[in-house]
Amino acid sequence: MTEGSRPPPAPSAGIVFATLAAVLFGASTPFAKLLLGQMPPVLLAGLLYLGSGAGLSLLYLASRRGREAPLTRSDAPWLAGAVLFGGVLAPVLLLIGLQTTPASTSALLLNLEGVSTALIAWFVFREGFDRRIAVGMLLIVAGGVVLSWQGAGDTGVSLGALAIAAACLCWGVDNNLTQKVSASNPYQGAAIKGAVAGAVNTAVALGLGAHLPSGAVVAGAMLVGFLGYGLSLAFFVLALRHIGTARTGAFFSTAPFVGALVALALLREPVGLLFAGATALMAVGVWLHLTERHAHLHTHFGQAHTHAHAHERDHHHHHDHGPEATPTDTHAHPHVHDTLQHAHAHYPDIHHRHGHDDRDSERPEG
Repeated sequence: MTEGSRPPPAPSAGIVFATLAAVLFGASTPFAKLLLGQMPPVLLAGLLYLGSGAGLSLLYLASRRGREAPLTRSDAPWLAGAVLFGGVLAPVLLLIGLQTTPASTSALLLNLEGVSTALIAWFVFREGFDRRIAVGMLLIVAGGVVLSWQGAGDTGVSLGALAIAAACLCWGVDNNLTQKVSASNPYQGAAIKGAVAGAVNTAVALGLGAHLPSGAVVAGAMLVGFLGYGLSLAFFVLALRHIGTARTGAFFSTAPFVGALVALALLREPVGLLFAGATALMAVGVWLHLTERHAHLHTHFGQAHTHAHAHERDHHHHHDHGPEATPTDTHAHPHVHDTLQHAHAHYPDIHHRHGHDDRDSERPEG
């Protein structure tokens, strides 16, 4: 079956979700730095994710059933890897780096998460990209290198910057693993990640001799965790569903600019020439991603899967329903896609994960 070049709905929802995720996570970085004065990094990481898990669990219980597909047993390995890299290792590395790195600099270094996410998506999971996107990532890397040279010691690169870069790599792995479960309920997966990661890091910190701070500080840490790590992650997963891993990472690269602005206003940190130059490099890199347009003839091979969808807003979902489902609102149920070939502008969402060489029309989506 071949369809004309009628364009699909604009990916505005994915862009909005990615931007909301970026704003919430970016703003949380300077607040996390303030909380570091009240407790060690591992304990703070635990409380941040406990707040994430608790808040998202409430949202999941309050959410309307039938609108989202639940997690399945096949999702478990991907989710477990995401919890390990993104929930346990990355926040500890970030908070260790924050101890010796200015919050504004740390916030901009977090652009490296988008780079790690994209490189893994392109070269491990074979998500498509073009020269414009590659140049944008190079500019973001250049900005990160400039920032990492600030406050350098004898080796030329600060250990705090290296710790933050390692955290970004872990989150890059996490984002690509999370993409594998992005069709499922975002609140459910993010709540599990928060609860497990929070319990592990809190238990480790208490086992190493850490003591809980006052109740007000604990509540503040959990609130920052719910907004900056929990709700941000749920929005990030929704963005993955709509615009793919690398593009979501690119839009999410605006998070450090939010964090830097908050840090400069909240912590009164100075703005140097290196900081300004790195900001300019990263801003151009992000702009190249935000203005990218991708269109070509492509084939959707037949597949069966389950995820949330609405027929009136997505022409990829014109299928019949049995008595157990209704097409009049956003809903989730197992459904089958027939083979379809057409050309339109698109992102690598859950229906456009295909190759980009001469054999595109001969290969099913992966």
